[in-house]
Amino acid sequence: MAQVPQTFLDALAVRTWCSLALTALGRAREEIDAINVYPVADGDTGTNLYLTLESAATAVEAVFAGYETGRAEPSLGDAARAMAHGALIGARGNSGTILAQLLRGMAQVLAETGDASAASAPTAASRADGPGLRRALRRAADSARQAVAHPVEGTVLTVASAAADAAEEAGDDCRTVARAAYEGARTALAATPDQLGVLRRAGVVDAGGRGLVTVLGALVEAVTGEAVRETAGGVSGAGPAGHGAGQGAGPAGTCAAGPGTEPACQGESGDDRGGAGGPAFEVIYLLEADDAAVARLRARLDALGDSLVVVGGDGLWNVHVHVDDAGAAVEAGVEAGRPYRIRITHFGHGEPHPGRERPSRAPAQRAVVAVVPGEGLAGLYGEAGATTVLARPGEPPASGELVQAVRRAHAREVVLLPNDAELRHTAAAAAEQARTEGIRVALIPTRSAVQGIAALAVHEPRRRFDEDVVQMTSAAGATRYAEVVVAERQSWTTAGICQAGDVLGLIDGDVAVIGTDVTATARTVLDRMLQSGGELVTLVVGDEAPETAAAHLEARVRESYLAVDTVVYHGGRQGALLLIGVE
Repeated sequence: MAQVPQTFLDALAVRTWCSLALTALGRAREEIDAINVYPVADGDTGTNLYLTLESAATAVEAVFAGYETGRAEPSLGDAARAMAHGALIGARGNSGTILAQLLRGMAQVLAETGDASAASAPTAASRADGPGLRRALRRAADSARQAVAHPVEGTVLTVASAAADAAEEAGDDCRTVARAAYEGARTALAATPDQLGVLRRAGVVDAGGRGLVTVLGALVEAVTGEAVRETAGGVSGAGPAGHGAGQGAGPAGTCAAGPGTEPACQGESGDDRGGAGGPAFEVIYLLEADDAAVARLRARLDALGDSLVVVGGDGLWNVHVHVDDAGAAVEAGVEAGRPYRIRITHFGHGEPHPGRERPSRAPAQRAVVAVVPGEGLAGLYGEAGATTVLARPGEPPASGELVQAVRRAHAREVVLLPNDAELRHTAAAAAEQARTEGIRVALIPTRSAVQGIAALAVHEPRRRFDEDVVQMTSAAGATRYAEVVVAERQSWTTAGICQAGDVLGLIDGDVAVIGTDVTATARTVLDRMLQSGGELVTLVVGDEAPETAAAHLEARVRESYLAVDTVVYHGGRQGALLLIGVE
């Protein structure tokens, strides 16, 4: 993507910034992972930042894709809000969660400024100038501090504040403001070892702060067209010998220190353990809840554990905490609202505390990784031994998330089931990345979760890998798939024009039936699929489907197709009202 120097920020500049930042974090990811040394050297700070930014960039690209060629482009507010939402729903780890709040803080001001500029000059593009960028950087730093339960200096929060402080002294053009923020952040990063004893003892800087400097460097390039100079070890000129950005990084997080003592830090993958033990689990989830419930949740989680970061607003939050009782942390979320995308990580490869040594778990020979559209299918696939990635409606997983799942499967050979035609290229990119890490990956192009069920049913790990892949591919290919959904708007389809609220029956991806009743439409779809024969019907029922739909369809198969069996699964919040498979 070309970088054109400009004195303001608009939607295209936000898009360019996200793209450049993602590329830069991709280059720096391994370095940042490698210097994530405290308190558990699990090396994921760089990866978490990359995955968070990837989600933000994907959301921005989706906004641009919604505008047709030759039509008006999205406003600065559109792009900024998409960036913030994407980062929020894709935030990973402590560092990623804080980065999401930094981007959200910036987006709030950029959207306000862009909307105001468009209102004052309707014929001009929505944009923000240097003072607007200064205010955005300040809001970002302040809101990130407020999101962390116990902020102290020497972390990414310090780097963010220094960037905002430096921007305050800059001129009124975006290029000057961006450069000042970058230089201020770089200087603050070099000083982090003097603020946290754990960093000084390791001879490193803060890993989350290192990532933020990279993101701000991309902002400089987006508005000036000039790339910042980095060395192989980090940001050039980051500080004096012994404290340079390229030497290493401690984790982003929170710390607490008493007078005359070394700080005890809460970092990227652990907390104030000091080698004597600490919380065993990292718990992360998205939460739909109001502000009052979240305030109570903060207090409860703060009492349960540490490294607490809660970011978001407007009814949607990303919650991150380290605890010994993961169930209690999830239950607290249930009491506050509706938690989902729940991720629980056990520190230390199975050990709650790193002080006890245990040989590393040997990788399995073969595993299956599958994308599934709802909690019900996630449970079904999990019971069959698959590692699952949950895809919410409108929130497809990024390639980095699939790579992480392949790694999590911890196997020499992996069969990848995307279960969605739209994920074919994303899954292919993830498979290619995993292969560079020495994992043998076979991608079966399943286009629906019911095809994945058929493939998983014939999976046999004791077969030769190629034979197993052939059998699974054959089973998936022999399964026709359909879904019943509700139309969101008027549209032309292969079955005619549908109106918003119509019930659509899609067979193999194309609209075949337009109706008004869910059960009647599903019955018509099922009859058409069984006209060409079949032995087994699979029904996956979503939360919003009529309670009697599955029973009605089962009875229809039993009465009209005597040689056909039917199985029914509960899919949960899966987007489609019904998924139908015919083998």
